[in-house]
Amino acid sequence: MSDESAAPVTTELPDAPIHTSGTDHITVWGSNEADTIAFYRDLLGMPLVLRQPNLDDPSQTHLFFDTGDGRILTFFVSDDRPSARGQRAGTGAVHHLCFSVEPDEYEDIMAALEEAGKGYNVFDRGIFHSIYTQDNNGLVIELSADKYEIPDDRKGEVLATAQRLREEDGADFAQDRHMKGALEELGLPVKEHDLPDADAGVGV
Repeated sequence: MSDESAAPVTTELPDAPIHTSGTDHITVWGSNEADTIAFYRDLLGMPLVLRQPNLDDPSQTHLFFDTGDGRILTFFVSDDRPSARGQRAGTGAVHHLCFSVEPDEYEDIMAALEEAGKGYNVFDRGIFHSIYTQDNNGLVIELSADKYEIPDDRKGEVLATAQRLREEDGADFAQDRHMKGALEELGLPVKEHDLPDADAGVGV
C-alpha cells in the first residue's frame, strides 16, 4: 500500500463514535503463577499489585503487574499449566509486548538478561532502540528506549511529524534525521541518549 492511498497519519482525533482515553490494561493467557512472577516481577521489576480469582473462571488466578507508569499488565494463570516454548502466530495473535526502559539502564538490562540465561537481540529502530527477548512462555518482549528525549504528552505529535518528514524524504522508514527534524520543527530540544550501536534489523 502506498503512502498516498493509505489512511492519513495524524494526531487529530478521528470522526468516530468513541474516543478512548488511554490504555488501562492488557491481559495475557499465562502459564503458572510461579514462572510468571519470576519473569515479570523478579526479572523485569514490575510490582505485583493485585492477585485475585479470574472472575470469569475462578479456577484460575488473575495477576496484575504495574508496568512502571501506572498502566497494568495482567495474566490469567493456573498452577496446572507449565510454561510453553513458543507462541502461535496468526491473525488476532499477540506479536509482542513492548515496555519502556530508561536509556541509561540499557547496558545493565542486557547484563541482567544474560545473567538470567535469557537470549536477546538489540536493534536500532530509527526512532528508538530495542532489546528483544522472550518471556517464560516464548512471548516476544521488547524493551524500548527512546533515542531522543521526548515529553510524554508530545510523543504522538513528534512521531506524526517524523512520519510527514519521512514521506517527504521518500524514505522507507523513519530514521534519525526525521526524528531530529521533527523535534526541531516542533521547537523541542534535540537531546540524544547515549545508546549502543546496533543494526536496524529491518527487511526493507
